[in-house]
Amino acid sequence: MKPDTPVDDPWWTPARHADRRPLLLTRNRIQAAIRGWLATEGFTEVDPAALAASPGNEAHLHGFATEAIGNDGLGRQMYLHTSPEFAMKKLLAAGETRIHAFSHVWRNRERGALHSPEFTMLEWYRVGEGYEVLMQDTVTFLRLAAEAAGALVLRFRDRTCDPEAEPERISVAEAFQTYAGVDLLASIAPDGTTDAARLGAELDRIGLRRAADDTWSDMLSRVLSEKVEPHLGLGRITVLDHYPSAEAALARKVPGNARIAERFEVYACGVELANGFGELTDPAEQRRRFEAEMDEKARVYGLRYPLDEDFLAALALMPPAAGIAMGFDRVVMLATGAPRIDDVLWTPVP
Repeated sequence: MKPDTPVDDPWWTPARHADRRPLLLTRNRIQAAIRGWLATEGFTEVDPAALAASPGNEAHLHGFATEAIGNDGLGRQMYLHTSPEFAMKKLLAAGETRIHAFSHVWRNRERGALHSPEFTMLEWYRVGEGYEVLMQDTVTFLRLAAEAAGALVLRFRDRTCDPEAEPERISVAEAFQTYAGVDLLASIAPDGTTDAARLGAELDRIGLRRAADDTWSDMLSRVLSEKVEPHLGLGRITVLDHYPSAEAALARKVPGNARIAERFEVYACGVELANGFGELTDPAEQRRRFEAEMDEKARVYGLRYPLDEDFLAALALMPPAAGIAMGFDRVVMLATGAPRIDDVLWTPVP
């Protein structure tokens, strides 16, 4: 930012735009580099519709509602999608095998340095391949982003990460033990059910605050955000693998171990960038998980979202696959060293 450019000027003033434009052109180069790599790997780019019957069925994910009015003048509740996931999995059911999309997505109740209510998600799927290959895909994209930006390291505030360094891969349970001294698996039964009292005792032991009505999931999130995440992706990329199955509503369980699932997240500079799965394709199990998530949403927020019945029907036709979503704007932030997500959006949300 030039010294004579007031930071509170709107983004569309010429001086502010001149300061932001190099970051935005770098964003375009990063997107072109990733698109080019995906094309060489045989991926088909798709363009999922943003209007959906359901915005997603995770308890703490919040959508934007709207009304679609038909030719008869009658209205139907619809939503802007929080992810293109349901639409893209329908394409897998239809016969696509390698697809990707740069999709604008919308999430309510999210605004800050790392969050915009509207942002760009890169989502891609591989049919017939294990979820581990997605980990390497993501590392490749972070390296391409740094190269396109002319950066030797990824950066967020005072934290850096060398994308060329060998990534670290650690399970959620290992990370909890290492960084918080918490035995997470002790609070998960062999069938995957969780014990809030057991995990609460662990939080009390390490002196981490909790509310009397905190669920097991609430406490896991608190340990993760306060004790674990600040240590991830420092110096090198971290793959946080094997999430508890109770925290993986769309992922299949690890064969022979119902306590953990084929779900991972990728971190750099303490920032979560991507969330990948070995995809669940059992419609009955998916319905059960969605209903449980919506029960929790109703308990906490007093509302629930409808299930996408077409999506559940399509799961019966969907082949085994691995899929992942990456926050593209965050990747651009880290490659350019921008401190706020709005700095790398062509037109930030008012």
